[in-house]
Amino acid sequence: MLTLPKDFETYDEKRRNAFLALYEEKKKGKKVVGTFCSYTPTELIHAVGAIPVGLCGNSEQGIMEAETRLPKTLCPLIKSSYGLAMTEQCPFFYFSDGVLAETTCDGKKKTYELLGEIKPVHVMKLPQGKDHALALESWTEEIRLTASFLEKLFGVRITEEKLHDAIVYRNRVRKALIGLYEVAKVKPSPVSGYELTTVSESADFHFTDDSLIEKLEAKTREFRSRIREGAENRPRVLVTGCPNTGVREKLIRRLEDLGADYVCSDHCAGPRTLRFMVDEEKDPYEALAERYLKINCSVMSPNEGRFDDLKHLVSEYQVDGVLEIVLQGCHTFAVEAYHTWRTINEQLGLPYLRVDTDFSRSDGGQIETRLGAFIEMMTN
Repeated sequence: MLTLPKDFETYDEKRRNAFLALYEEKKKGKKVVGTFCSYTPTELIHAVGAIPVGLCGNSEQGIMEAETRLPKTLCPLIKSSYGLAMTEQCPFFYFSDGVLAETTCDGKKKTYELLGEIKPVHVMKLPQGKDHALALESWTEEIRLTASFLEKLFGVRITEEKLHDAIVYRNRVRKALIGLYEVAKVKPSPVSGYELTTVSESADFHFTDDSLIEKLEAKTREFRSRIREGAENRPRVLVTGCPNTGVREKLIRRLEDLGADYVCSDHCAGPRTLRFMVDEEKDPYEALAERYLKINCSVMSPNEGRFDDLKHLVSEYQVDGVLEIVLQGCHTFAVEAYHTWRTINEQLGLPYLRVDTDFSRSDGGQIETRLGAFIEMMTN
């Protein structure tokens, strides 16, 4: 029986609205599949007629509850995601019929075992590197196994036609998102990075395929038509590192309040990976495997491609400095931060700031001081 959580009335308005929006889709008979990572081929979800939704937590809510089962030293994104799921505070997990997960970091892999006690979870075994002979072959097989999981879960068959249509659609979404991000290439940028990424990230929670692309294109036209007075001398910042949705207020918004422009997102769902399209002419499973294996995430070893991409984005977006966000307990990005510093500071001669943080607000004052000094470095 389809119901809302027992504590629904105690949730804040934004959370209640998210529950109600998805509740309406479920009442129409729509199926929902949750995802955690940009390595997940959402084309498969569209091909079974389901709605893909992101499940990554982005707030302190749920962390205290998660720490009754997870280590306190674990990444806040994982703790938030699991805590919101176990307490029924995440509408997207609550209404998910199943979850597609992946073997990226160790913390996620083990947490998926716990999530599997609540919902059906399929874990894709991602190769840990791209340069060995069997990486593409094994990843192609994993995508086929994922398709089989979804077919069994929903009792449907993924036809070649449905999968091809889904590939074409997701390529169109990527192109629309690239167009949105490229608004910030204009100097000065006509829109704040905080506002632009708020729009781009909302694409992960759009329940009707037919209107998403049109809405993204309309926002792109709106942003391009703007003129920002007094923005000519604001330093332009690229943000890299861990997903930043849980620290947007104390880092991204504050950075812009202090006088810089956040013009480029170098993260797994930003322009760095959106530029990779799925080949629409090849075998669909092989084409999906090729496209998703191109993502240069810090879980890959070696991962030189990430720093080639970084240099390209710095040039393309006329960046004056790079801010790297490292979430507590994220060992892969923490280790790679040294390579980021060498790339930005030593090779390109630009200011670089690394901020290690979590989802709490306790370090807000310290972060503000460091951001102010970083902006001074870029303007002097």
